[in-house]
Amino acid sequence: MKIAILSDIHGNLGALEAVLADIARRGADVTVNLGDILSGPLRPCDTAQRLMPLNLPTIAGNHERQILEHAPERMGASDLYAHAEITEEQREWIRGLPAALRLSDEVLMVHGTPDNDLVYFLETVEPGGMRPATHEEALRRAGAAEAELILCGHTHVPRVMQLNDGRLIVNPGSVGLQAYDDEHPHPHKVENHTPHARYAIAERDGEGWRVELIAVPYDWRAASAIAARNGRPDWAYALQTGRMP
Repeated sequence: MKIAILSDIHGNLGALEAVLADIARRGADVTVNLGDILSGPLRPCDTAQRLMPLNLPTIAGNHERQILEHAPERMGASDLYAHAEITEEQREWIRGLPAALRLSDEVLMVHGTPDNDLVYFLETVEPGGMRPATHEEALRRAGAAEAELILCGHTHVPRVMQLNDGRLIVNPGSVGLQAYDDEHPHPHKVENHTPHARYAIAERDGEGWRVELIAVPYDWRAASAIAARNGRPDWAYALQTGRMP
């Protein structure tokens, strides 16, 4: 089985199109989507319109949940923009997305961890910032989830970790946003230091799962210009550089 793994598109249609074209060139048996699909000051409506007919195995991220559950006055600027732009049909689509999905007996799709869409799986946030998770932290977050391959997103950081019980955790990184800052659970920044769209391919062969983390160029200047027009200079800078201002 060859799986193309997308996560954290965040309404960046240009990045999504570049990744889908790269997948078509490389080939995959199935393409999956790990959530945080629309939130952001870019093209949420067009992104939903592009994805819905593809009928990819897709789960909801924390931003889908927040768009549906939070009152507008409680939403951050990125969720509020998507909430205002998407159609009722698109809202029904994200309402039908599960929080987790088992692609097969061997493969589990989650957004954060198997238990929580807000918890980072392969990173740990401390008062001083973010660092890679230890093996013990990742093992604890994996819990009793039974899968050879666990696919996660949420942090936007491409990373792979093999647990000592044999389970392989893969975060493909973000298709649509390569830097951001957050206050949960402590203030921290995430920066991938290039603006390339990210995704991963996992392929099972006779030796086990082979994983490739992939960075794809696209017209990030155009995406940055959209963010700037929509009043988000932080996104505009992040989209062009993969860093925070």
